[in-house]
Amino acid sequence: MRLLTSYLIGLVFGVGISISGMANPAKVLNFFDVTGNWDPSLIFVMGGAVIIAFLGYRIVLRRTSPIIDAKFHLPDNLRIDARLLAGSAVFGVGWGIAGFCPGAALPALGTGRIEVVAFVAALIAGIFGAKGLMALSGARTARVLRRET
Repeated sequence: MRLLTSYLIGLVFGVGISISGMANPAKVLNFFDVTGNWDPSLIFVMGGAVIIAFLGYRIVLRRTSPIIDAKFHLPDNLRIDARLLAGSAVFGVGWGIAGFCPGAALPALGTGRIEVVAFVAALIAGIFGAKGLMALSGARTARVLRRET
């Protein structure tokens, strides 16, 4: 049941991304081109998504637990720190350069276009690279803390 539910949610997401045009990088790049061929439709897609997510969270979080899991898995860290800001900046720059966000790139893999495959490959490499850097940073911090004690 859980696998089927996950599949259906992914299918609805992918269809929504395709219908909205967000799988087309030109749509996103034209949104950022405010002095040229500006396309404001991204505002409506994002606004619609934010409204639906807001309402969905309000309805779902009234329940004591989710339907297909034992508990809700919500973020514990509510701080706005340097890691969050740096990650957000890198995400935004990558989105502005490539015209893809990870959520739109995954359904766009079905098109078989080489630029989508290259973006997803770079995305995966970036994930592993960031994990490696965080592990190195964590190891370095642990060594410094051991010396101080």
